[in-house]
Amino acid sequence: MKANRIHEFGGTDVLELEDIEKPQPKDDEVLIKVYASSVNPVDQKIVEGAAQERFPTHFPLTIGWDVSGVIEAAGNHVRKFSIGDEVYGRPFPTTNGAFAEYLVIKADQIALKPKSLDHINAAAVPLAGLTAWQGLFKFGRLEKGQRVLIHAASGGVGSFAVQFAKWKGAYVIGTASVDNLAFIKQLGADEAIDYQNERFEEKLSDIDLVFDLIGKDTQQRSLQVIKPGGRLVTTVMQEFKEEAKEKQIQLEGFTAQSYPEDLEKIAELIEQGMVQPLVSAVFNLDEAAKAERLSAEKHTRGKIVIKVV
Repeated sequence: MKANRIHEFGGTDVLELEDIEKPQPKDDEVLIKVYASSVNPVDQKIVEGAAQERFPTHFPLTIGWDVSGVIEAAGNHVRKFSIGDEVYGRPFPTTNGAFAEYLVIKADQIALKPKSLDHINAAAVPLAGLTAWQGLFKFGRLEKGQRVLIHAASGGVGSFAVQFAKWKGAYVIGTASVDNLAFIKQLGADEAIDYQNERFEEKLSDIDLVFDLIGKDTQQRSLQVIKPGGRLVTTVMQEFKEEAKEKQIQLEGFTAQSYPEDLEKIAELIEQGMVQPLVSAVFNLDEAAKAERLSAEKHTRGKIVIKVV
């Protein structure tokens, strides 16, 4: 089978499309024929070696931590799924990913894919959708009527977060570039702030939750708009713990996990038409390096998908 692998850290040029043996599932795993995967910012961090502390890497490593495909074989202990099932999920970033024709993954990390989505669109959901879902609800404890500020609201995670928060009944504020303000309003944001030309901390106050996908200066400035007892949840480093503590703000970081119950709930919302993924570009498996370079420019709206079949 063909797989995009790295044998050393570096830029996108270290990605190599190789012929390797098809993996075989262990007792608690399934073998998925991969139809599509998608690009995530964590890909570049792992390829560069910048994520070693969080995701220790062992070479060679196949990248691509989203999958949508069809189960081709199942381990002896797998009971929930059958051969032929269409599934989706997020392989853990320390294991081989889905920029490949086949993937083995533990059966407790996947769910049936939304029937209303093809594999291209389904592959855009797992990592970004799980990150948004768990950031808002598990860690952020967002409730109906609360005010939430979502940074980078037009990106892969942010675009899901806006839709999830609106579904929950929150008052949603998103930051984005001027070209994406209308887009995040279409997703459901009540307010859209141009982060390049406006200072959100001068416009906002009494925020219950900030969902921070950027960190650094943005994270520090966000502490100015959160009410005492409010929360700041981040997918990057928690850099201002002492300042948050002084302001009586809970600052928490997290890494999303591939919980089937979360994937099932997201699929349910997709089937109801409440949430939809946005795919901005599709590349073939042999174009993975090109797709990663586009993602690294950080101007992508929604998700970039890798088409395998």
